Amino acid sequence: MSAPCPFGSHRAGGRLPQSAERLDSSLPIRANELLIEVACLNLDSSSMRQIAESCAHNQDRMRTRIAEIVRARSKMHNPVTGSGGVLVGRVVEIGPDFPSGGVAVGDEICTLVSLTLTPLALRSIGAIDIKASQVAVEGHAILFASGLFTRLPNDIPRDAAMALCDVAGAPGQMAKLARPSQTVCVLGSGRAGLLSLCAARQAVARDGLLIGLDASPEALRRAQSLGVADTLIEADLRDPLATYRAVAAATGGRLADLTVVTTNVAGCEGSAILATRSQGRILFFSMATSFTAAALTAEGVGRDVEMIIGNGYTEGWVETAFGLYRSNAGLAAAFNEL
Repeated sequence: MSAPCPFGSHRAGGRLPQSAERLDSSLPIRANELLIEVACLNLDSSSMRQIAESCAHNQDRMRTRIAEIVRARSKMHNPVTGSGGVLVGRVVEIGPDFPSGGVAVGDEICTLVSLTLTPLALRSIGAIDIKASQVAVEGHAILFASGLFTRLPNDIPRDAAMALCDVAGAPGQMAKLARPSQTVCVLGSGRAGLLSLCAARQAVARDGLLIGLDASPEALRRAQSLGVADTLIEADLRDPLATYRAVAAATGGRLADLTVVTTNVAGCEGSAILATRSQGRILFFSMATSFTAAALTAEGVGRDVEMIIGNGYTEGWVETAFGLYRSNAGLAAAFNEL
């Protein structure tokens, strides 16, 4: 028998696990795998929103829907949004060939790879916190040799640490893309948006211009509590012309050098493109993004912008997110409120 694939193709019918319709979550684990007793799923916000709305926010129906998805696919891969999230649990077994990095049986860890590629089997589903996008569960998950994970820090509440891990790619990418003195727009003021605002402030310094936009007054209030944005604008980000006018007014017509999309609603591609100057950059971190719509809209309005897929992984991403939480009391309070 050939050695199991480090990327998990042996549990995906020879394919990469993310693109496979169904995975094999059966036990025992292979020599290069890690077994996790799962306690909680942190669904990405687009997936949680879709499930909640399709089930009329009824928790029994939501539990049934999540169970159906996992039973059918042996992973938490929402077939509507195509997205997943991360999980928290305790290590119960480490294969002899797994690159453990010092992790030990009994350690509580958070996975840093998507639930869309993580073999998962659930015995029960408990309370669902729709606002926090978290689902209490009992079951097991399997991490491949290539799978990233982190131990949860002792100085950050578990729920907050798990949420930070789920969206750490946003501030991690922001720290690399934003430059001093730039104008940066952050579309959406949820968790990823709040982290992006804080990371952008560090990157552009005080002579840069930082603009946050959201349709929710409550979300903007949380963003205001961070004390990092220069301008906060209430706007329907599905309305590209209204968003364009608002950003143009806030920037004296210059528009943004860098725009980051962190919303969990579809249809915000046009707003991001029109808010960004020619030769500017857009980071589409949102899993609700249609990259077809983004490409065709940019072409249609004649806007020459560099559009970047919001890759969740970038070196130092989790450390960046944890550091921002620790250093900004407003961010910590907002995350704990969420």
